[in-house]
Amino acid sequence: MPLSRHHLAALAAFLIWGFFPIPLRLLTGYASGQILFFRILLSLAMLLAINLLARRDALRATWRQWQQAPVRERQRVALSTVVGGVLLTGNWLLFIYVVNQVSVQAGSFAYLICPILTALLGFAVLGEKLRPRQWLAIGLSALSCALLGAGAWQALLMSLVVAATYASYLISQRQLQGYDRLLLLTVQLLLAALVILPIAPLLGANPAAGFQDGHLLLITAVLSAGFTVVPLFLNLYALNALPSGTVGILMYLNPLVSFAVAFLYFQEKASLEQALAYGLILASVVLYNSGPRPAAAGASAKA
Repeated sequence: MPLSRHHLAALAAFLIWGFFPIPLRLLTGYASGQILFFRILLSLAMLLAINLLARRDALRATWRQWQQAPVRERQRVALSTVVGGVLLTGNWLLFIYVVNQVSVQAGSFAYLICPILTALLGFAVLGEKLRPRQWLAIGLSALSCALLGAGAWQALLMSLVVAATYASYLISQRQLQGYDRLLLLTVQLLLAALVILPIAPLLGANPAAGFQDGHLLLITAVLSAGFTVVPLFLNLYALNALPSGTVGILMYLNPLVSFAVAFLYFQEKASLEQALAYGLILASVVLYNSGPRPAAAGASAKA
C-alpha cells in the first residue's frame, strides 16, 4: 500500500515524539506539574495566535458548521472534545513524571504497548475488525507486561496508565471526523488550561517563579512548539483518513526511537526479563501486521 500524506503525517509525528525525552530530561529537577503548566500555557498561546491571526476563515467556517449540525452531533463533538482534553492533560502529566522520575525505558514501553491498546479499544468502542492473529498479538503483549511486572509492578502500572490515556485519546478523536483538527486541539488545550490554573499548586507548579526562570521557559517553549503543537496536529490530521489501528501501528516508530535514545544516549540498561519482554512486544508487532489487512477497517468510525 503506497504511503499517503496522512501516513507521512503520522510517521513524522511519531518520529518527533521519539526524541521527546532528550529536551524533557533537561527539566529533571522541576516538578512534573510545573513542566505541565508551562507546556500547556505556551502551547495554547501558540495555537491561539495561529488561529486568530492566520486562520480566521477556518474559525468562522467551523463555527457555522457547529451551529448547523444536528443536536446529537453537537453533543457528540462537545463530549469528545472535553474528554479528549482531559485525557491529553492526564497523559502529559503522567508521561513527564515517568520519564523524569522513573526511566526513559518506562516511558518508551508505555508507547510500545499503546498501539495494541489502541487497536483493542478500536475494536471495543468503534467496531474496527481484528483478525485471529491480531488477537494472538494482543495476547503476546499481555505476556510481555506480565514479564515486566514480575520485577517492577509500579513502573509497569505507570506505563500502562500512560498508554491507556493516550490510546483512549486517539479513540475519542476518531469521533470528530470532518471538524477542523487544529481548532479542536486549541479548544482542548484551553479546557486543560482552565483546569490546570486553579489547581496548579496542588500539582507542584509555581507559576510566579516559573515566569522568572529563563531555562524553564526556553525548554518548555521548545517542548510546546516542536514536540507538542506540530506533532499533535500531524497526528490528528492523520486520524482524518486512517483507521485507529493503522495509526496505532505507525505509533511504534515513537517507542523504537525512544528506546534507542534510552540505551544509546542516556546509557540506561535492561535486565534479561526486560529484554525478553521487549522482544515479545516486537514479535507481537510483526504478528499484528502480517497477512492482508481488511479493506474496510475503521470504516465504522466515520460519523
